[in-house]
Amino acid sequence: MDAADAADAVDAVESGTGAGDPGQERLRRWRLVLGGEAADGTGCALSGRDAAMDGTLTALYGKGDKPQSGRERSAGLGASAPSVARWLGDIRTYFPSSVVQVMQRDAIDRLGLASLLLEPEMLEAVEADVHLVGTLLSLNKAMPETTKETARAVVRKVVEDLEKRLATRTRATLTGALDRSARISRPRHHDIDWNRTISANLKHYLPEYRTIVPERLIGYGRASRSVKKEVVLCIDQSGSMAASVVYASVFGAVLASMRSIDTRLVVFDTAVVDLTDQLDDPVDVLFGTQLGGGTDINRALAYCQSQITRPAETVVVLISDLYEGGIRNEMLKRVAAMKASGVQFVALLALSDEGAPAYDREHAAALAALGAPAFACTPDLFPEVMAAAIEKRPIPVPDTV
Repeated sequence: MDAADAADAVDAVESGTGAGDPGQERLRRWRLVLGGEAADGTGCALSGRDAAMDGTLTALYGKGDKPQSGRERSAGLGASAPSVARWLGDIRTYFPSSVVQVMQRDAIDRLGLASLLLEPEMLEAVEADVHLVGTLLSLNKAMPETTKETARAVVRKVVEDLEKRLATRTRATLTGALDRSARISRPRHHDIDWNRTISANLKHYLPEYRTIVPERLIGYGRASRSVKKEVVLCIDQSGSMAASVVYASVFGAVLASMRSIDTRLVVFDTAVVDLTDQLDDPVDVLFGTQLGGGTDINRALAYCQSQITRPAETVVVLISDLYEGGIRNEMLKRVAAMKASGVQFVALLALSDEGAPAYDREHAAALAALGAPAFACTPDLFPEVMAAAIEKRPIPVPDTV
């Protein structure tokens, strides 16, 4: 059995009936991890809630194909949606939400249950999260009509939760960046950019008074309602980028809601699809993607480049693991050309909470040499990255890339 996975689940559970005796509690936890097989050596019997919890772990982390019998642990979810739905209900009873989400992913990966997500009964029982949305999107084309409405409801719940968490801070951060990027020459006192004002007036320094006469004031403006910046999100929709596609779609919708930013969202594999007209509903954007397939970054960047009308006011964000199936040298030439024209180019290896993904290190190094470091970005850092790009400041690259 996979003891490590079961141990992670057990560690997240509160102590059981043996909590008063540290030794007994230790045996209880080992018994839950090891599954009660003949070689577990604990001699610990489970009953009540612990026995039921052991059953849920047995169904997922047991070994062998034979059904559960006595003290033997085997993978016992079976292949029917009702039995899996009951199991999903059980794990939500015994484990916290964060562990439930991990166990769901393990069940899909270990026991091949992805196809059961096509059944409404199954979907209604799952704990919705970003990873589940990614799985549903990968199954979108195979999904029967009877399931699609349930699937959309699950996806919408996750998207709305993400928007509540991310939208307010993103709008506030970018509004500030837009204001600071709009320089004016007759600012109010509280809008003066003192660093730029001092630099611009150094020639008016009066040594006898040890002061600078600010003949020219430079201040932060207030972004008007007319479009000031253009943002192009160019998203790799290969299967490994599922979580990034979800977050990027949510951020795309948030950016599109800001009048001072003209936002374009492009997804690609070996083909390129412009989903900008669906940005008012990120759920429509997500169901317009097609996870999986090859990758042609060069073709995608060629399309994005063709849409740029004001390069000095444009930010292009490429979200990709950089495994290029197209023409590598042409891809790099396009990035260099965009940067030379004044475009702020940002390369994100991932936009998710999953940490640094597997990526093409050679291509990442080549982009860094062009002044476009590629790095994995969390959703919490993304507003700061965009603000820096809008203000043409150095991008805040995390220490670990």
